[in-house]
Amino acid sequence: MKRTEIVSVFQKRAFGLALTIGAASFVMAQQKVNISGNVKDANGAVGYSSITFKNTQNSQLSDAVLADADGNYKLELTPGNYEVAIEAVDYKKFTQTIRVEKAGAIAPFVIVSSGKANLNNTTDIQGVVITATSTKPYKVELDKKTYDVKSDLTAVGGNLQDVLQNVPSVSVDTDGTVSMRGSSNVRFLINGKPSALLGIDDGANALQAIPADQIDRIEVITNPSAKYDASGTAGILNIILKKTTKLGFNGSVIGTLGYLPKTNLNTNLSWKKGNWSWFLSGGGGYQENKNTNRSTTTYESGDLLSYYQNSINKTKSNNYNATGGVVYDISPNTSVNLSGTIRTFENDTNNPINYINNYRNGTLDYTSRNAIGRNTNTGMQGDFGIDHKFDDKGQNISLSLSLQSNQSSGNSDITETKNSIFSALTNTKTKTENKSLVGKLDYELPIGENSTFNAGYKLDRNDNDYDFFAQNRNAGETSPTIMGNFTGLANYTETFNAFYAQFKSKIGAFAYQVGLRDEMSNISFSYPYRDPLNTNIDTGIITNKKKNYNNLFPSIFLSYDIAKNNQILLNYSRRIDRPRSFFLIPIASPNDVRNVFQGNPDLNPSYIDSFELGYNLSKSKVTLNPTLYYRKEKDNIQFGIIQSLTDPGAFTLGPNNVGSEDRYGLDFNGTYDPFSWWKIMGNIDLFGYNTRGDLVINNVVVQSYNGNGFSSRARLANTFKFDKTFSVQVQSNYRGGQKNASQNQKATYFFNLGATKTIWNGNGTLAFNIQDIFNTRARQALNYGENYTRDMYMQWNPRQFSLSLTYRFKQGEKVEQPKKKKDINANSNGGDDMPPM
Repeated sequence: MKRTEIVSVFQKRAFGLALTIGAASFVMAQQKVNISGNVKDANGAVGYSSITFKNTQNSQLSDAVLADADGNYKLELTPGNYEVAIEAVDYKKFTQTIRVEKAGAIAPFVIVSSGKANLNNTTDIQGVVITATSTKPYKVELDKKTYDVKSDLTAVGGNLQDVLQNVPSVSVDTDGTVSMRGSSNVRFLINGKPSALLGIDDGANALQAIPADQIDRIEVITNPSAKYDASGTAGILNIILKKTTKLGFNGSVIGTLGYLPKTNLNTNLSWKKGNWSWFLSGGGGYQENKNTNRSTTTYESGDLLSYYQNSINKTKSNNYNATGGVVYDISPNTSVNLSGTIRTFENDTNNPINYINNYRNGTLDYTSRNAIGRNTNTGMQGDFGIDHKFDDKGQNISLSLSLQSNQSSGNSDITETKNSIFSALTNTKTKTENKSLVGKLDYELPIGENSTFNAGYKLDRNDNDYDFFAQNRNAGETSPTIMGNFTGLANYTETFNAFYAQFKSKIGAFAYQVGLRDEMSNISFSYPYRDPLNTNIDTGIITNKKKNYNNLFPSIFLSYDIAKNNQILLNYSRRIDRPRSFFLIPIASPNDVRNVFQGNPDLNPSYIDSFELGYNLSKSKVTLNPTLYYRKEKDNIQFGIIQSLTDPGAFTLGPNNVGSEDRYGLDFNGTYDPFSWWKIMGNIDLFGYNTRGDLVINNVVVQSYNGNGFSSRARLANTFKFDKTFSVQVQSNYRGGQKNASQNQKATYFFNLGATKTIWNGNGTLAFNIQDIFNTRARQALNYGENYTRDMYMQWNPRQFSLSLTYRFKQGEKVEQPKKKKDINANSNGGDDMPPM
């Protein structure tokens, strides 16, 4: 069966599952009676209060409802005795026992004001108590920051890439590259582990395929503990997807329209009854992008005076994803979960590239290459997990297993003309297949009241197969010739075994955590050997390489409570940057033969020692979180730009280990609520860098990376709440320039706008946003070589608009989960109702 047929069958069955769940909830609703009522205080109606009716004989008959703006509510209940609990902002919790016998109105509930705003929400984190304001967009924990996506109005109806633009300590470049504190070596996880939703090496395409409305929060982990993978020298971004803990049938649906043309429709459905919890989420969309690139290269000597290039790459993409699963509570202490995910992505491109060679004798040479292509990606994933709690003191063990498969394929036809005369036709085909297995075992043992021991094991195996093909037919030729330098089969296999142990405790106001992680990496890859004098010759020889590493990665976290809501944090961790698979495979892509990316099989990992000293202050109206950091990296990976010896207008880009880099800075995050209707969130990253190293080929320095300097990044968001239902947010972003011996990157800035309106008595939300209001988000850089200067400009997308509508239905009773001591370094598994992805 073809993969597209599998996707079609999956979508039909998923839709059938949603209908089945809806029908089941309808049947459950029979034999109930309609009741209505009102919530008020001494002065009149109290709107938007949460009312829970808990059946005293059978909790499965419980339900909950949200009152409207006038304090009125309606719902259906089975006759019986109920414990009523009412909660509302700035009011004391109200409880009362009633009996429901028949349909009709019941007496009003009268609640009492608390006399002060209920602003604070205190969380006990392994003996370290941090009080965070419940309305704040992010909170600071011992080893991470957690960003609440719901606070970001400009990302409503968008995707993960839009959300990341507004996350503290994170920046998204104009080409979609994500970086943390100036470094792009970021490790992505979904619900604590790698996921098929992110595809394989798809970069910005994968980020755009995950809808923002499916994301609950993002954990920013700049200095991960021993429990996390050691890869990702910049840190880890853990994307936590939404889940529910409410009885009955619940869900939401959101639709989006935008320009550049964009349409999206996504839904989240859940059903909880007794020991069973089911969920289904997914959707799809269509989007167009427009990427502008241009560059001018000036030469100091030679026949060529200057070289100009420009392109406008237009893409049309479709993406779909669906996740379904079930959680079953075998007993009060043991549960199992099973889930499946499918993701598809299709992308059509039209990329005309124009070149102009300007020679010193006054001659102009015009070349045009038009690439029309199509790329597809399909990812599937199955997850199984079991969790067991030994006692109520927090001793527990969890086991998870994840199987993933990804397939990517692409083809393009490139037509080249010189001075408006046909000169060549190039056809390329690529296919990549990835299969992976991830297994995890984690154990937690509380020791006394303030200490906890954690230990675990992880197996991660990946197998990547690459198939590259390119052929070219020049003018006057009757048959194409295979382009050997761009053709061949390659394989990349990696197996990681990791063990970790960590201990944490608290003595008075002082808390500490120490951990050690051992990672054994076995990597092997193969690719065709090419004759260096004629790369088009197929030698029939396969080059096989192996790289094995066994490294220890310690981590230390310290904190001291100066006073309530007032902490100092100090931590250290060691990290590794393993080269990505396509960084090692030396088969280039011919889509732009004058700007070729080629892997480096001799590339080695780089290692980093990371130190942080932070301070956290949280008050009702103000939170301050400045962090001083220092990172020292060895065998730093930099991209070299090498000029062709035969064509001065052609360049090869590739990764190389060139030396070391020291990076230091101040990462300042803060919020301020001057009034109840105005909230401010800001992030400033001031950092310095000192890079040392040269790219040496055949004992000749071809590019120097020596350089030091100071740069900055800043973000400011102002949210204005005009009433209970209407809010507007304005965001400004600034990225300072950076400079070294071979490049001078200029500063960039842009502004976003978002607005939301609550409708339909709180069940609906209408949202509008503009990305890059003044169309200024572009990157400009000057590159310097031995004989040239290159001025580059790139804009990933022009200004964009979108309008979204969200509808929420059947808000059931929230189920209280057993309280236990929470591991501050645990990889979130997506919540009690949603298994890991």
